[in-house]
Amino acid sequence: MEKIFTRPESLRDVDTHYCAGCGHGIVHRLICELIDELGIREKTIAVCPVGCAVVAYDYWNFDCCEAAHGRALAVATGIKRTQPNRFVFTYQGDGDLAAIGTAETIHAANRGENLSVAFINNAIYGMTGGQMAPTSLLKQKTTTTPLGRNPALEGYPLKICELLAVLPAVRSLERVALDSVGGVIKTKKALKEAFINQLENKGFSLVEILSPCPVCWKKTPQGAWQWVGSEMTKTFPLGKFK
Repeated sequence: MEKIFTRPESLRDVDTHYCAGCGHGIVHRLICELIDELGIREKTIAVCPVGCAVVAYDYWNFDCCEAAHGRALAVATGIKRTQPNRFVFTYQGDGDLAAIGTAETIHAANRGENLSVAFINNAIYGMTGGQMAPTSLLKQKTTTTPLGRNPALEGYPLKICELLAVLPAVRSLERVALDSVGGVIKTKKALKEAFINQLENKGFSLVEILSPCPVCWKKTPQGAWQWVGSEMTKTFPLGKFK
């Protein structure tokens, strides 16, 4: 029997630690598929900071570098500038990229660093117990906003693609969602464009991926996936921003 579906070479054959219904495992696989398809495994360096993304290197069969919380793009900038022929990308969550790492994100984008960013937005701090994130929705209940996010107290959700779109040095920005099979296909297409932009020395590219977090949202896996499409996309509209 002909085998038509298999594990990518860049993805290790190990058990996952992610919760049922989490989107991280899907994005991990998409990234590995693209690295294999583009033939860049031996030149790839991933930078993974603190958060649920911190153990991505347990799953990826290529070089990875860990960064302090929020500093992934600073570390990636140093690697790429000293090794410009390597393919360097960061894999970051919303608590990392849009909170403690906001400055690094804005300035790397403003400089037009030739990097690719996979930004996982699940609107909550998943690893540390479900606290409010910069991207938590208005009225969303978290451990630190038990009555729901109040804009008068906690401000409004931070929209990274919209913020970075005004910077002239940014090459590409796109927001996609893991809410359906079609959404997964679009996510891979967006990541591929971001990767190719770097390989062609076109500058800074970021893909924001709306991703479910069933446990911290207190939903079933199916309910969490539906919530991405029905609620998250109202605050974070999908599409190409640059």
